[in-house]
Amino acid sequence: MEWKKEIKILSWIVVIFIFAFFMPLESDRFKEAVLAMFDLTKWYAQEHVILCLLPAFFIAGVIAVFVSQGAVIKYFGAKAKKWLAYTVASVSGTILAVCSCTILPLFSSIHKRGAGLGPAIAFLYSGPAINILAIILTARILGFKMGVARVIGAVVFAVVIGSVMSLIYRKEEKAKKEEQINFPDMPEKRPMWQTALHFFTLVLILVFANWGKPGDDVTNGGWYWLWANKWYITSAFAVLLSFSLIYILKLKWQHVMLATIIIAVSAFLSPSPLIPMVIGIAAVSVITIIDKREPENREWALSSWDFAKQIMPLLAIGVVIAGFLLGSTHDSTVMAGIIPNEWIAKLVGGNSVFSNFFASIVGAFMYFATLTEVPILQGLIAAGMGKGPALALLLAGPSLSLPNMLVIRGVLGTQKTIIYVILVIIMATITGFIYGDL
Repeated sequence: MEWKKEIKILSWIVVIFIFAFFMPLESDRFKEAVLAMFDLTKWYAQEHVILCLLPAFFIAGVIAVFVSQGAVIKYFGAKAKKWLAYTVASVSGTILAVCSCTILPLFSSIHKRGAGLGPAIAFLYSGPAINILAIILTARILGFKMGVARVIGAVVFAVVIGSVMSLIYRKEEKAKKEEQINFPDMPEKRPMWQTALHFFTLVLILVFANWGKPGDDVTNGGWYWLWANKWYITSAFAVLLSFSLIYILKLKWQHVMLATIIIAVSAFLSPSPLIPMVIGIAAVSVITIIDKREPENREWALSSWDFAKQIMPLLAIGVVIAGFLLGSTHDSTVMAGIIPNEWIAKLVGGNSVFSNFFASIVGAFMYFATLTEVPILQGLIAAGMGKGPALALLLAGPSLSLPNMLVIRGVLGTQKTIIYVILVIIMATITGFIYGDL
């Protein structure tokens, strides 16, 4: 089969050569698409990698190392009660302010630890879809009915899509179940509350570091207060993390305190919160890798690194392609990709099956960071988008993206990924069409 490999290499060389040879540099559309590609990539690197992805890798590492396989199987595997597994998975996003990319390390971690395909898929979909901040923003800006429809749709989608995936691959799931039936109930190394405290401290750091700014017209209230004080709150949880590192993970207190002081000084002197965040991540990595007391601490850092190696390259490729094809839409920046935005706006008007289907497709492939889908939709609705297609995009967009698909393929394989994406698109289309007729 060596010749097949050589033909594949030759094919890639030919494709790249043809693209380079006929590159339409004189086209304004092409130039704007290239700028949009780099703009989205730059914004993703500045706003998303440090604050979202890196903490997510450490959270995934906690699941992979400190949460026993038996515990994952107990709540998400063959031994778990289905109603419990799907309930936990389908509402998990309410405490995770994550997007379609940030959820991937966590999904990959529980899947590798033995979670059933159905609950794992439900978790994968619901994580970004039922983000409580996005739901509130949707209800406030796009209307209460749209917010309620998004909540109901997200929970139902998670359960139905997970159940259908489990049914389609029931033979694999049956084999996994037979393996897990005889899996011994291994005692936890430490009390569950300690692992939970360490895990949720990291989760809360992730949540508050990425707490979204309310609308410009909001200058008071609980959400505004949390946003205005989010770095103080994040710092408080960082102090709690120091406590966890010393008393739960048993790291040397001298190392932890030195790292804490360095981070505090950098936070005081730095003009950007990204600098102390980077220093904090680097410090946790170093003091866990050099720790010789508990082998698990080193495994935690190495496991987090494994997730980063697996996921980061695929996400980078996906973001670049998504930016080129569909443009860069974040904050006040709107740069069209090679597919003109006005085409999209025209194709999602009204409430036909096609307009809902097209909205689902666009949402599935476009990258939405947490909370950005709402202002983007606000602009599309103003341009004539129907309320049905708007809901279809809301249900397909936040949970899927081209970068997200590339990583899921690496975890589940091509076939399962295609089926998952098709299920999301079909359900979003049907739901949007029904909602548009109400």
